[in-house]
Amino acid sequence: MQLRQLFLRHIAQTSPNPLLLEIGRAEGLYLYTSEGQKITDLISGIAVSAIGHAHPSVLEATKAQIDRYMHTMVYGDFILNPQVRLAQTLQARLPEQLDSVYFVNSGAEAIEGAIKLAKKITARRTLIAARNAYHGSTHGAISLMSESKYTQPFRPLLPGVKFIEFNDFGHLAMIDEDVAAVVLETVQAETGIKTPHEGYLEAVSHKCKEVGALLILDEIQAGYGRTGSFCAFEQHHVVPDILCLAKALGGGMPLGAFISSREKMSTLSNDPALAHLTTFGGHPVSCAAALAALQVVEDEDLIATVPSKAKLFLNSLHHPLIKSVRHCGLWFAVDLGDPQLLQRVVSACIRKGILVDWFLFNEESIRICPPLIITGEEILESCQILLEVLDRIKVTGKD
Repeated sequence: MQLRQLFLRHIAQTSPNPLLLEIGRAEGLYLYTSEGQKITDLISGIAVSAIGHAHPSVLEATKAQIDRYMHTMVYGDFILNPQVRLAQTLQARLPEQLDSVYFVNSGAEAIEGAIKLAKKITARRTLIAARNAYHGSTHGAISLMSESKYTQPFRPLLPGVKFIEFNDFGHLAMIDEDVAAVVLETVQAETGIKTPHEGYLEAVSHKCKEVGALLILDEIQAGYGRTGSFCAFEQHHVVPDILCLAKALGGGMPLGAFISSREKMSTLSNDPALAHLTTFGGHPVSCAAALAALQVVEDEDLIATVPSKAKLFLNSLHHPLIKSVRHCGLWFAVDLGDPQLLQRVVSACIRKGILVDWFLFNEESIRICPPLIITGEEILESCQILLEVLDRIKVTGKD
């Protein structure tokens, strides 16, 4: 049987219409199919491959760590050099009160750990999340999702979750003394790049402090330079009580983290001890890859290039079929206003050699979040292909 047939037979499917691209290899900005097609990756594996695919520094660090050791013991008992060095390096780039890191395997796990920590610290049971937010697909994480289309089959969910409208200052009155934590994406991703209004996150943070609730910020997609700063919250004059990272954190390897103060995090080690456990979280190979990836971001000064690259995209994305473009750094929602048109454009772009996507809660906008290593020339070339696809559809009605 062909690999495609085996894929459909034996790999659990999450969509009735998978893209069925058979990847032979990936390098830098590009994916190469087993049939030899070269595809420019403009979604970074959904914000994972911030420094591109198979970066030599990450490969070298990963191979070197494999030669030393891989899994040794459930997280938290052994002193593992890659874990310790990565935690120290992260802390140096974060506000001083975010000095204790709990490594996990993914963004959803980071959210799970964060809401457990908030409940442990506050002894409260109510959580507040924003409508149209996405924090992962585990049971606790989807409890923070307002969209019933994705949650109804799995009810009952966690009790005590209330929803506010993102950017609605009037809804902050819902944050009271019963609330353990407010969980927000610093930039709402899956609704199509919704950024916080001036002063909104500051108001949320102030209200949380006033009532003794914790502020959990989800930077799983927004972190690691995507928005033009290491973390997006740096642009809004707030510091979360708990920060969640993943995706780009691992440099292409599976890794997530929730980060807080030593004082808060220490509550997980008593009453009871082992209050949160993970077998593979903070895997030494993933941590070695992450440390190398972070060094690449710094050595190549990639975050500093985000504004000029974003401007180049914005200046290029003009077409009669494009209704608007929302963005935050190198992260774009190109609104076409029509789900059917969107699907046609995405399919045609892949055939023409650029990979774009859509959003979970927005099927009218193209997702573009390229690796930070993308060059100006590659931006112009990619935008030209997208515009040619739109031209062909507008003029001929064909894809």
